Amino acid sequence: MSLSSTTRSGVLALALACTMAVGIGAARPTIAWGDTLDDLEAKVEQTNDELTAANDKVAQLQQQIDDNQQRISEIEAQLPDARATAAQSIRAQYKMQQGSQGLVELILSSDSFYDFLSAIQFLDSVTSYNTDQIQSLVDLTTELSNTQSDLNSQLSQAETERQNAQDALDSAVAAREALQQQMAEEQAEQEAEAQAALQEAAQSEGQTFQTESGNTTTVEVPQSSSNSSSNSSSSSESVNWQSDKDSFVSQWSARIDAYLAGSPLAGYGSTFAAAAWDYGIDPRLSPAIAAVESSKGLYCAYPHNAWGWGNVSWNSWETAIYAHTAGLASGYGGYLTYAMAQKYCPPNSSAWYSSVAANMAMI
Repeated sequence: MSLSSTTRSGVLALALACTMAVGIGAARPTIAWGDTLDDLEAKVEQTNDELTAANDKVAQLQQQIDDNQQRISEIEAQLPDARATAAQSIRAQYKMQQGSQGLVELILSSDSFYDFLSAIQFLDSVTSYNTDQIQSLVDLTTELSNTQSDLNSQLSQAETERQNAQDALDSAVAAREALQQQMAEEQAEQEAEAQAALQEAAQSEGQTFQTESGNTTTVEVPQSSSNSSSNSSSSSESVNWQSDKDSFVSQWSARIDAYLAGSPLAGYGSTFAAAAWDYGIDPRLSPAIAAVESSKGLYCAYPHNAWGWGNVSWNSWETAIYAHTAGLASGYGGYLTYAMAQKYCPPNSSAWYSSVAANMAMI
């Protein structure tokens, strides 16, 4: 049945939204983009942790500097008195050396050997005191110099490490933003291509085209969910990958079984759903391709090959479903895009893309 121009425009707008939902928006994050973005997210997290650690180290060193600064202040406060005491000791030492009697004179002037020993001990004590005061000044000056040098060295190293961590984080964030920008640009390009494909397909809606399997099928354009079968949920619904496998299979197997009812593939909804979970692809994609390529397995060029998948045959539907799903994941990204349609069915990519999207919207 043909559509009016107004209705057709509305359908095309809705079809594009449906296609984006059943395609890009529904993909499980196992495609190359997802893996790369996950890697960059992990790198950002890692470098952010490293920067946090570096900041903590600088803060710890700053605390040590603050603590050591108190000791430096104490040393600097003691230096004037130490310098004065040392200077006085040096002068006293000089005077003693210049004005003291020789050893013989000291013996002759002593009334007794005891007086001589007492004089020697006194002079030795004075000399030791003066020497200690001078050494104290030297020690304080050395400690001040070493403390300041050590703190400056540690702080410089910590600041370098912090800057390196900041640079690594900036680099990871820039790489992530560049990839996100690239993804946005490529997705916008894909959306434009998809819109053009749907518009082209709409011009030949209801006509026939040859699929990759060699069969002839009718061009379909995605319709609103209200025009789909009563078993269909909203075609704009995205696949929920947050559930566990059992819940995922339970949900999608029932919907796929309803879609495949009465066909050679009837009853294999759980196989399609389980394979989709295992390989991370949209669970609607493989059944929809089977519908377009072989009327859901009714017209197969090779045994159990419902998808026009080369010259391949399988000995069971279960084996075939898993093989096709694995191939979609590894070679086509696991979700519907116009680029996939160009690769899968080059001669009639627009009609094929639109028809697969229409069938996905029915599941």
